[in-house]
Amino acid sequence: KKGSWEYHLLLSWIKNGAKHDSKSTPEFDRLEVRPGSIEFTNSNQTRQLQVIVHWRDGTAEDVTELTRFRTNDESIADVDKKWLVSAASPGDTHIIAFYDNGVQPVPVYRPVSDRFREAYPEVADRTGVDERVVAKLRKLGIVPSDQCTDEEFLRRVSLDLTGSLPLPQEIQSFLASRSPLKRSKKIDELLNRPEFVKMWVMKWAELLQIRTDANRFQYKNAILYFEWLRAQFEKNRPMNEIVQDILGSKGGTFSNPAGNYYQIQRDSKKLMENTAQIFMGMRIQCAQCHNHPFDRWTMDDYYSFANFFSQVGRKGSEDNREIIIYNSGSGSVRHPVGNRDLPPKFLGGERPDTAGKDRRELLSKWLASDDNPFFAKNLANIVWGHFMGVGIVEPVDDVRISNPPSNPELLEELGKRFSKSGYDFKQLVRDICNSRTYQRSVQSNDSNKDDTRNFAKASIRRVRAEVLLDIISQVTDTQNKFRGLPSGASAVEIVDGRTSTFFLTTFGRATRDTVCSCEVALEPNLSQALHLLNGSTVNSKCTQGGVVAKALAAKKTPDQIIDDLYMRCLARKPSSTEKEQLMAFVGEEGRADVDVLNDLFWAVLNSKEFIFNH
Repeated sequence: KKGSWEYHLLLSWIKNGAKHDSKSTPEFDRLEVRPGSIEFTNSNQTRQLQVIVHWRDGTAEDVTELTRFRTNDESIADVDKKWLVSAASPGDTHIIAFYDNGVQPVPVYRPVSDRFREAYPEVADRTGVDERVVAKLRKLGIVPSDQCTDEEFLRRVSLDLTGSLPLPQEIQSFLASRSPLKRSKKIDELLNRPEFVKMWVMKWAELLQIRTDANRFQYKNAILYFEWLRAQFEKNRPMNEIVQDILGSKGGTFSNPAGNYYQIQRDSKKLMENTAQIFMGMRIQCAQCHNHPFDRWTMDDYYSFANFFSQVGRKGSEDNREIIIYNSGSGSVRHPVGNRDLPPKFLGGERPDTAGKDRRELLSKWLASDDNPFFAKNLANIVWGHFMGVGIVEPVDDVRISNPPSNPELLEELGKRFSKSGYDFKQLVRDICNSRTYQRSVQSNDSNKDDTRNFAKASIRRVRAEVLLDIISQVTDTQNKFRGLPSGASAVEIVDGRTSTFFLTTFGRATRDTVCSCEVALEPNLSQALHLLNGSTVNSKCTQGGVVAKALAAKKTPDQIIDDLYMRCLARKPSSTEKEQLMAFVGEEGRADVDVLNDLFWAVLNSKEFIFNH
């Protein structure tokens, strides 16, 4: 603004020749914001911020006036031009300070209820995961929901772990058991089913963009890559070893399918960006042309990290669908400012000695190890997001200082457990699913009804496209046919991101064009509702499988058929009120009418309770 001190500072600099900084100008070290955290008790309170920059020569100065501030949720707290933070509604968020290469979040809390400040109710926290969740809830005055019922748990965990619904006899056996360990035993049982492997191979196929491309990636490549992934998960190989095999892969992409990581993407910068996003959760693309506006990464960081991929060699083989991956020993991604060749440097880490070494091998050993502080926590966050419907960092692939985790202690605990287990993927899943946090009810109470980020209750999640088609086929006793797979194969097993159906496209199946988590669309929309109501999938499958007709042929009464349909689709029997209304719908005249009962079947398949995981 004309006349301001900033205006006069710039004018003075220009008048004096707009000279470059002196070589003796100290380099940025770290940013300190005072206070480091803020806790409000009511909406009338404010707190003043002060920002101190610490330089590498040991000096420090107040730079509050030169700092940009932003709130991550203005409905909870806001900051004005005088650096004053004001409270709004109860909850928690962060105020983010930006100065030079420094980004510093300041947590802001306002308890939802004061009545729990002195007398928070006793809440069971049987695992380290639960302890971290409950500690945060206690601080906010939020009481978690009760545990879900056995029926709810069984349906939820079956969908999450295997992408399928529990069978009626499985439900009855589970409900009849009086063992206090029956939930943990069921988790172990589901972890050892082939369907668990299929679910996570599909998830990783999305991250690794397994899809055909007429120019460079044929269906045989996709099959080999997909089956290689399946073999790794079947053996429950440590995740760090799988990632190291992918990043350090060499040889033919037929004999060593992990090398297809370098056949799908051949641009060194894009390879680096994908690697950072998949395995570290970081979207570093912004730093290609300028220092990242919302994170600490600079252009130097970008091009130093990209140079780990600048010497990937590729050559043809006897089969034109296959390429040979090798270390070329030469090449670089040059920094556009000054056309500089920056030596490789780990993102947020050291600059290794690369002389005479394969850069990718050095990267793979560092990235998928305890030396990289981001790897274990990123994979733990991805898995947590799958089971809870929202990540501790959300989106799960947008890890940056200005997007802090909702519960840093929880993320640290999960990452530590994962690392200590030897990167045992099944153990990570076991730790999450056995927690009371995962097993909470979706029913809210007065204190947690508005909570969306602190895991006080279970989330209601629309079933993803492939799983929804599979469970519709499961309960209707029908089959599907997909490219390259036998009849009856599940949609979860589809190898190619380019293979789809109208149903899968409508419900948001990922095309695998990018590594972004946003490719999988889980938000319900009108097109989906119309397709379920009027489309061919549900309508035809209700009659095609003959579930109702077979039940009538077996002399089952409408009353029994209604119970069977509910158990098949919802993992429970209808309530007395539902049964009364449904029997009235069937009526005396339609008691043995297959069309009437198929209409009822269609209605259950169109219910929110069926389409959502809860």
